[in-house]
This record gives sequence, structure tokens and C-alpha cells, in this order.
Amino acid sequence: MTATALPAWAELHSHRHDLTGTRIADLFAADPRRGPELTIEDDGLVLDYSKNLVTARTLELLVRLAEQRQLSTGIEAMFAGDHVNVTEDRAALHTALRAPAGAGLPQSAAVEAVLARMSAFATAVRSGARLGATGKPIRAVVNIGIGGSDLGPAMAYQALREFATPTIDLRFVSNVDGHDLTRVLDELDPETTLFVVSSKTFTTVETLTNAYAAREWLLDFVDDSDAVAQHFVAVSADDRAVAAFGIDPAHKFEFWDWVGGRYSLWSAIGLSVMIAIGPDNFRQLLAGAHAMDRHFRTAPLDRNMPVLLGLLGIWYRNFWDAQTHAVLPYDQRLSRFPAYLQQLEMESNGKSARRDGTPVAVGTAPIVWGEPGTNGQHAFFQLLHQGTVFVPSDFIGVLRPHHDLPGHHDLLMANLFAQTEALAIGRPAAGAGTHRDFPGNRPSNTLLLADLTPYALGRLIALYEHKVFTQGWIWNINSFDQWGVELGKSLATRIVAELNTEQQLGHDSSTNALIERYRRARQ
Repeated sequence: MTATALPAWAELHSHRHDLTGTRIADLFAADPRRGPELTIEDDGLVLDYSKNLVTARTLELLVRLAEQRQLSTGIEAMFAGDHVNVTEDRAALHTALRAPAGAGLPQSAAVEAVLARMSAFATAVRSGARLGATGKPIRAVVNIGIGGSDLGPAMAYQALREFATPTIDLRFVSNVDGHDLTRVLDELDPETTLFVVSSKTFTTVETLTNAYAAREWLLDFVDDSDAVAQHFVAVSADDRAVAAFGIDPAHKFEFWDWVGGRYSLWSAIGLSVMIAIGPDNFRQLLAGAHAMDRHFRTAPLDRNMPVLLGLLGIWYRNFWDAQTHAVLPYDQRLSRFPAYLQQLEMESNGKSARRDGTPVAVGTAPIVWGEPGTNGQHAFFQLLHQGTVFVPSDFIGVLRPHHDLPGHHDLLMANLFAQTEALAIGRPAAGAGTHRDFPGNRPSNTLLLADLTPYALGRLIALYEHKVFTQGWIWNINSFDQWGVELGKSLATRIVAELNTEQQLGHDSSTNALIERYRRARQ
């Protein structure tokens, strides 16, 4: 049964009407213990969801919705390896990538074998034992990928740079725009650069275009085709395509079709991160994610962090018509986290068809956006406080910094706490409707990490992965496919062949005119 046909859905609609005019400030005034009571602390991660437009009745109905949609059954189906990715008829077992070796899963042996090979390779690069074609040690690593093969590793490296070895310069290239690649290559030495080419099928157009250009850059300096094997490794499932590129099959690191791209950081896609932070820290990243897996699988629904975040998101998306959701990390190290979540949430749940192919009757994924604090305060917080758009938000902070600059962290965290208070409580001006009126009643969650370690980052990422699954299951959509990216890619393949010819065009008048303009510019 779809969510909208469930009794809890109708009750939530009625309850939403009853809350018209309710103010968050009044909810706090009525219950002095509201803050601590609507806070969960688990294994160094704190979720304070008290600054939401919810009452005890709201939370009761949201949990009832999850129960009526049999969310617990869905969670177990995913962990058991059932084919929850129904449109591609496969499992979604990214959780198996971070399960301990002794977990006894059917995938454990293969996962451990790849991790062991990754660890040996990363250790060789980090120690200087891995040499380039001219006998010099590797000093720069360039990760070439796109989507999940780029966003996850790039985000994790940015977050964990304090744990990285200073002897390795790690860079990321994803955009097929040649400026992305050339700006990286212009600053590197071919003799000491290693490329990690990440593509499951080894056919991703953007990734392969950049990889072949990087290979030409190397061979222009080292005129020996054997050098490719010394300076390139692959993360892929296709042995033949990797070998045809010139990469040594011994340096092809496998991952599997039950690993979706945006859930693949935990696999060999994380090789570049492991090279930077070391195998032990990478395993701590996996351990943190596994700890969140256990929490998601075992905690009661009303004390389950991913479930609560997912249900609150549905509350605002479907009952308050929130079109967007802001993610605001108050830590510069998490500056790439909003971009990572854009793919995780919008590619997973930006769907208009149910699992059985029938149309969805309600809104699904909101637009996810955000920037780090305090930068965002001087950019778009004006809209959050006084704009006409309703934007629920997540604030993320880290209690202990990794630097020792006096005063900086106190000021940063003071701003985080102040912004959530100002958004929720507001401040009326002397006259109604004046420019200095802060209406408040803008909901937010606050997530606090004790420290930003590999373990803590693993927990944070997995928290949002499971939030996405919760919402997808309740909306009855498949969170693990991404057919929406196919049409544009196939049209681009057609158009690129037309750019260098004079053949007659058969597109709409706008597209035809744009192609003609580009043809003239090339001439």
C-alpha cells in the first residue's frame, strides 16, 4: 500500500491543519525540557531536533507512518541483500563494504581481498616504494572520476586532510571541461604523478575523455607506452577495457554491481582517500559507517537518527510544501558535504515513478543546497530569516577543532547556536511588518560531532545514506537507480558528432541554432 493510502498519512494531514499558527517559540515556552528531550546522543554524535515544528503528536504520527509502511521490513531487506533496486534487479549492499571481516556475509571474502590489495598498494605509494617510469617515487595522485567516483572521495579528503600524509599531493578531476584537467596537470610533474581512473564500466564518457588526455600528457613526456602501467591504476569491473587502456590488470581494483556509484566511497572508489590518509584511517572510516548501520538497524524508530531525519524531511516536503532543504556545515573541512548530499539525495530520490512504475502522487526529494558557516550568513541567510520561502535546514558542527588558533572556534560555534535560535525563535520588531522583524518559526536540526575523525565522518555519511533510504521506502520509490541521467547523455553523444560536420540538424529550433552558433565559433 502506498503511503498516501495509509491511515497515518490522513491523520498527518489533519494534524498539519491543527498546527496552523503554532510557533516553535511557544513549544519551548510550554516545555522547559523540550531541548534535552528531543535530543539523541549516540557514540559521539548528537542530533537535536527540538527546533522543529513538531509536537509529541507529530512525532507519534510520523513513527506510525513508518510502521504502517513497514519500514523495518525494508531495512532488513536491504541489509539481507534482497534486490531492493528493483528496476535493475540487484541488491544495494554498500553496507557490506564496511561490515567487519568476521561478519560472515557472502560478500565478506571478496570485500576483504580488495581491501587488502588496496592497503598494500596505498602503503607502497605512501612509503615511496611505488616508482614511476623514470624511477622517481610518486608524489602526486590524481583521482579521475565523476559523480560518486569523485564527490565521495573529494568530500572525504577535504574533511580529513589533517589525517593525510604531507608527502602526497592529492587532486581530483571530474569535469569534462578541459580547464579542470589542464589546471591540475599544469602544476604536476609527469615523472611523479599517479592517476586513479574510477569508472565501474570503464566507459563513462567524461572520465575516459579525461583519462586519455592524461595518458597523452604522460606519454608526451615519457615516450614509452609501458609508462602507462607505472602511472595509471583503475577502479573498475571491466578487465578487458582496463587492459586495453594500458593499465596492468594487477592494478585494477574491483567493485561490484551491488555498489551504486553514490554509495561507493567505501569500496575501491576510496583508493585515493586511502592513499592520502592511510589504510588504518580508511578502516576507521568504514568502522564509523558500520556503527551507524548497526544503529539504523537496531534502534527503535522513535530514537533512530536516520529514521527521524527522514521522517522530518517527509513532514516538511509533503505536509508543509517545502521545496528545498539547506545543509549548513559550520566547519570548513565539511565544505564539500552539501555537494555530496546533493547527489546522494536528489539522484536517489528525485523520482516521479513508484517502484512498480506507477506515478508518484506526492512530492519526493527536495532541492538540497548549502554552504559552510559562517560564509553562508553573509550570502543567503537573509532569505532564510526574512524571505518568503520556507526552508528547513540541518546545521552541522564539530565540538573540538583540529587547530589551535585562539578564539576562532568559539566564534564559529557561537554563530551556529545563534543562527538556529534566531531561525526558530525570531524577534518581533517595534512595529509589525517592519524591516527589522524576524518572524522565526523556521525549523532546523542540529548535528554535533565530538571530533571530525575518520570514524566520525563515516558515521555522518552513513546517517544521511540511511535517511535517504527511509524517505525512498516511505515514498515507495527506488532510491538506487538513476535513469534520469540517460537521455541527456545519449543526446550529447549524438550532438558531439554533429559539431564537426555540416550535416542537417534535426533538433528543435533552439538547439539547432545553438549548434550552428558553436560551429561558427569553431571556424
